[in-house]
This record gives sequence, structure tokens and C-alpha cells, in this order.
Amino acid sequence: MIKEFVSYGKYILKVDPACHSLFEAMFMYPVTRALFSHKISHYFYKRGNRTLARWISQKARKRTGIEIHPGAQIGKYLFIDHGMGVVIGETAIVGDYVTMYHGVTLGGTGNEKGKKRHPTIGNHVLLGTGSKLLGPIIVGDYAKVGANAVVLKDVPSNYTAVGIPAVNIRQKERG
Repeated sequence: MIKEFVSYGKYILKVDPACHSLFEAMFMYPVTRALFSHKISHYFYKRGNRTLARWISQKARKRTGIEIHPGAQIGKYLFIDHGMGVVIGETAIVGDYVTMYHGVTLGGTGNEKGKKRHPTIGNHVLLGTGSKLLGPIIVGDYAKVGANAVVLKDVPSNYTAVGIPAVNIRQKERG
């Protein structure tokens, strides 16, 4: 787990121009603590000790301002820049190399137990400041969601979603 922690610190150092040292990445970024706590709470959640899992996640929320439900599935190298006010719901799935900014919500619609209620985020996705993604929608790989967008429908790969409610705009091809 320590090796993974250091690897994650190196990733932050690489992707954030405001980060100036590995020590800073590992100990001064709230996302590092939030993800470390999520790893522990998710372990207990998967083994049926949901009360302890929630207690750990709530302690992390108080310390970091980032709320990740223990049931959420988080891919590798999630980067939450500035973090405060981020909420990731129980049935959310977040892919690899996702970047989120502060105030992002991966929220549910409805209150049915045992059903997928939260978004699934693909790989290499960028979620802008204050964006709200609600319901069991899918955001494809390399998609972007603009600041303060309210996303209620799927966002295809390589599209950008903007507005309230969000509309999808095709991105230029990478070349």
C-alpha cells in the first residue's frame, strides 16, 4: 500500500503544475488522504462491515472535504484538484486517469436499494468545477464535462457536455 501511495504522489507531481515536490503531493493534497481512506473503507464495505466503512469515510470527509461513499468503485490515478465539496455516491464507478475539480457531484436519482443509481465515468475524463452528474448515466472515455454543467444523459466518448441541462458537443479528433 505504501508503494501505491508513493506512486500516486508521483502521478500528482506529474499532472499538477502547482505541485513542487513528492512530499507536497503525498501529504498536502486532500485527495491523497481521501483516496487512502476510501481504500480502507471500501475494504470493510466489501466484507459487509458497512458501519465501520461509513465511519471511516465520514472521518475522511470531515478532514478533506471530499466525500467518497465506501461502495463507490474508484479506478487508478483519480485526481481531485482542490477537492472541497466533491461527492461520489455509493454505486458510482470512476475509471482510470479521471480529473475532477472542486464541487463535482456524482449523485443518484431515486432511492431504490440494490440498483445502480449513480454515474459511471470512463477513463481519461475531465469533470469541471461544480458539475453535477446525476443518475445511472455513462460518461465515455476522453469526455469532458464543463464547469457547472448538469448532466442527466449519457456523454459519448470524445464529447464535451456543457450547460443546464447539459448538451453534448463533439470534440475535435486527436491528431
